[in-house]
Amino acid sequence: MKVEPGTVVVYTDVVCGWSTVALYRFYREREKAGLTETLRVDHRLFSLEDVNRFSIPKRYLDAEIPVLGRCEPDFGWKPWQTDSSTWPGTSMPANEAVHAAKHQSSEAAEELDMAIRKAFFRDSRPIHLHHELVAIAADCPHVDAEALGEMLDAGTAREEMIRDYRAHVDQVQGSPHFFLADGSDVHNPGITLHWVGEPGAGFPIVDADDTGPIAELVRRAAEG
Repeated sequence: MKVEPGTVVVYTDVVCGWSTVALYRFYREREKAGLTETLRVDHRLFSLEDVNRFSIPKRYLDAEIPVLGRCEPDFGWKPWQTDSSTWPGTSMPANEAVHAAKHQSSEAAEELDMAIRKAFFRDSRPIHLHHELVAIAADCPHVDAEALGEMLDAGTAREEMIRDYRAHVDQVQGSPHFFLADGSDVHNPGITLHWVGEPGAGFPIVDADDTGPIAELVRRAAEG
């Protein structure tokens, strides 16, 4: 997989809490290192609903939120606050919106990706709806929301997003998986976990949580 210098490629799904933790930490470490303007994230799709053959159930996130909150409490995680009927039945439109924003700039894609994650995990917004995604984009300074809406209507980014996903899905261990320009890669850096009971019926336990590997990833990505 070719990764441009000054870039880190990351395969994620916007409804994945673990990738949200990883990206939240990545941006924080990047800022601490003074690399916000020079080290960019290239967002790629790892579709959980395609791999699992079902959309992410609300009960999965109900079990994960308290654990995710302990990892990064300042993110503002909340259990779903609105009627369960508004729970997104698919994350594909939201992921497509991020890839559409990439056509504007990498800054736009980074900004919209994190805004969608906050809208989902913190604000309980129905991120599967077109008008909701455009409204989220309108609050992102680097995103042209009107142009984004037109791209979603036209499906401009969808084919490219899916083609890349199909081409690399066997190389990706899960969400998140980072790939660097030096040829190295790492899945869910700093966190190891396991489930007690069946996913959705049991609960996750974090066996190790270390922010050091994210800081090291930022350093190596910058050098690469």
